[in-house]
Amino acid sequence: MSVRRTAVVITASLLAMLALLAAKAGARARNTAATVMLVTKGQVVTATGPEVVLAHGIVQVRVTLTSGRITNVTALQLPHDNPDSWNTSTHAAAILRSEALSAQSADINVVSGATYTSRGYARSLQAALDAARTN
Repeated sequence: MSVRRTAVVITASLLAMLALLAAKAGARARNTAATVMLVTKGQVVTATGPEVVLAHGIVQVRVTLTSGRITNVTALQLPHDNPDSWNTSTHAAAILRSEALSAQSADINVVSGATYTSRGYARSLQAALDAARTN
């Protein structure tokens, strides 16, 4: 491979990496202004967390509190850009739901093999809990 061709390949690779980083930064910025939907009916408060944009898709969580205690957590959206992502995310969501119900908070452990999904789940859950508990 000639020196010129090598320089072109390196330049193209750097430009592609910069474009990817810019796209991810834009996705994060778009996520920061997300809204939380809140429904109150007596002692029951249901809050839907924001959509958290990840590399393989979106995570969004809905939480139900009864008299201030978490009684249900539902993943409304999970990464599903390929069958592997979907399988891993659905498996992780069941574990994360169980941990959130036990901990009564969004302070939950990351599921091995589903780090991004776990973090997105916790962020969406925390935003929903913040809105529900300040209501």
